[in-house]
Amino acid sequence: MAPSVRRRGLALGALSLAGALTLSACGFSESGGSASGSSDSGSGAAKTHTVKTAMGDVEVPVDPKRVVVLDTGELDSALTLGVQPVGATHSASEEGFPSYLPASRTKDIKEVGEIANPNLETVASLKPDLILTSKVRDGDRYEQLKAIAPTVMTESTGTAWKENFQLHAEALGKQAEAKKAVADYDAHVAKVTEAIGGKKKAADTDVNFVRFVEGADIRIYGKQNYIGSILADLGVGRPAITDKAKDGFSYDVSPEKIDLADADVVFTSTYGDPAKAGTTKTMNSGLWKGLKASKDGKVFKVDDRLWIAGIGYTAADEILDEFQAKMTG
Repeated sequence: MAPSVRRRGLALGALSLAGALTLSACGFSESGGSASGSSDSGSGAAKTHTVKTAMGDVEVPVDPKRVVVLDTGELDSALTLGVQPVGATHSASEEGFPSYLPASRTKDIKEVGEIANPNLETVASLKPDLILTSKVRDGDRYEQLKAIAPTVMTESTGTAWKENFQLHAEALGKQAEAKKAVADYDAHVAKVTEAIGGKKKAADTDVNFVRFVEGADIRIYGKQNYIGSILADLGVGRPAITDKAKDGFSYDVSPEKIDLADADVVFTSTYGDPAKAGTTKTMNSGLWKGLKASKDGKVFKVDDRLWIAGIGYTAADEILDEFQAKMTG
């Protein structure tokens, strides 16, 4: 239920107070310098350091203890780096956190609302000392968020997931862990490429990703997105239709034009209800059954929350394992 104007004013005041208390507790500095200048137990070590974000320089704790993340990419980054957030948002279409993440790591995380629509009072109640999100998701809430705790925003999500991960690692003080995660991923990519026949065979195999979305057209994913970047790392071929994707993201079609999605291999996922998204009807159509991938038994249904919404290294490792299993099974 939407609060009254008066209640909004009271809530905002409470948020400002909570933010002031939180910033005071973590030694947050408004100076804009490279560190707050305060020491930790007399050791001379700075309690804060400067991180360059999409919203400018932000002073963050050197070793944040209470982190709130407001998107799936930030959640994946934190867990990949060994940090368990105290709060996180969830997808608008589903409750809870992505099932590819270990339940033991997510069971104690407090849900703080939907992605791009967090409950700021709940966020403040957790007394975070760091908030991770992106400008594209929460740019219009930046002032409220930074009043609660130092807020590190990337510009966007998706294609820039590797760069975003490095910023998350810097904010969390986990650069060494990030270096290992990247090295492990690169080695995993090389192993999977070899397993599916090597670089030449990979390049000669055209792979498409088709996403059925409730309330929208069918999306043939281009190259400028999370899954597109993983396919690029694997060196697989991409059909010419992907070059027509708007802003490189997706080329949207109706069920009557699904034949444009043809490729040697087609991966598919569904966001929302399969019946409402048109998944069932389209995949039972003559056009779909006429696809080369369909005739060859090379159409593979995968988890949307992993392949599309995971947006991190933990998700990527699971995607690589599943990709190898599907391609070689």
